[in-house]
Parts: sequence; C-alpha cells; structure tokens
Amino acid sequence: MPTRAKAQPKFKRVLLKLSGEALGGEAGSGISPEVVQDMAGQIAEIHALGVQLVIVVGGGNIFRGVSGSERGIERATGDYMGMLATVINALALQDALEKQNVPTRVQSAISMTQVAEPFIRRRAVRHLEKGRVVIFAGGTGNPYFSTDTAAALRANEMNAHVILKATKVDGIYDSDPKKNPAAKRYTQISYHDALAQQLKVLDSAAFALCMDNQMPIIVFDLFKPHNIKRVVMGEKVGTLVTN
Repeated sequence: MPTRAKAQPKFKRVLLKLSGEALGGEAGSGISPEVVQDMAGQIAEIHALGVQLVIVVGGGNIFRGVSGSERGIERATGDYMGMLATVINALALQDALEKQNVPTRVQSAISMTQVAEPFIRRRAVRHLEKGRVVIFAGGTGNPYFSTDTAAALRANEMNAHVILKATKVDGIYDSDPKKNPAAKRYTQISYHDALAQQLKVLDSAAFALCMDNQMPIIVFDLFKPHNIKRVVMGEKVGTLVTN
C-alpha cells in the first residue's frame, strides 16, 4: 500500500506579530515565563515543519509610548522607551526558543550590538535560509510608528507570504464581542471593508502598507493550543484580510 504524502505547510515564509501584552499573560503586563514558554512551543512546532519564520514583538507589557505621552513624557522619548521594551521582550522570547533547540537571532532597529544584531535585510534573509528564526525588535527605529507598522514593513521587506497577527480573540468582529454577545465574526474581509468599518486590525499606517502591497493578514487566537500550526497548514482559523 503506497504511503500517504505528508501534508505540507500552506505558507513557506511568515511574519508572526506578537503584542507585548500577550507576553504578559492574563495581566497583560510584565513577562509571564509560562506564556513565553508556551509561545516558544508553538513556534518550535512550525519551525519543525521547515517554515521560515520572522517575528515582530511589541512592548506594551512594559511601556507604551502613547500612554507615556498622556502622562507628560515627550512623545518621541516615550516611543523610544517603548522600542527598548520590545528588545527586552525579544530577548525573553529568544531565550525560551533556544531552550527548545530552535536557533534564533534578534535584530534590532536601534543599535545595541552587545545584545542584538543591527537590522540588515540581507543578513536576516540569510538567517532564514539557514533555518533560524529571526526576531525583529526596536519597531521601525523611528518614533510615531507602532510595532504594527514595523510588522507590515518587515513582512514586505522579507517577502513574507502572510502576516499572522496573534491576539487574545479568535478573529475580527463587527463589534466588540466582550460588549456585544451578538457580535459577528468574519471569516474573511477585504482591506477596503475593514477600513470603511474602522475595524481595529492594525493601525492605519500598517494597514495601508499591507493593502498597497497586497500582503494578506490572518488574525487569530494565540492562546488556543496549536493554533499557529493550524494557520500555517492552511486551516480556516481566525479571519483572513485580503483583497
């Protein structure tokens, strides 16, 4: 009897966007070692499939520039503080991944050569070709841009096939499902409709970058076991945003 062909991943190169709050677990602040370890386990699963993976991490569990400016910190300074927070998160994730024998490199848009490589696109591509997971920290390196924008930018620079936006909800709804039990979840939505309805998928700069370059986005629940693998294998998980 012939052996059955092993299922292949639908996406060969993906960008995974992780919010800082996700690393904080239920509290959404600080770093939860258990949550980071679970994330590393899910990432190790798709690395074992041969998927090339780049990750962009946020820093909202430690410091958020916008909220800092509301409390009197100068906006650009607050944003730089937020970028430094993303480096802390990237190092925590790198440590967890390497404990699972996943080779990893951290590249930062802000130069700090003792703890991370500078962001160099060609070097990052080479790391992927050698089977390493690349974690991008430091946002875009510029104030006034979110890590959502950094994710959209890096996904296009790295020629990723899709952005996987990992969240605490199982997709995009027409209203807040926590406030409206009758909220409708979309399985697929166009960029235009998501913008017109002001659905908070990504911020507007990141969204425009994805729309202009036809970069699909899948929004899904990170905290359901094996969900990253399910998305990568092409299962209908979460909400797909495309043309």
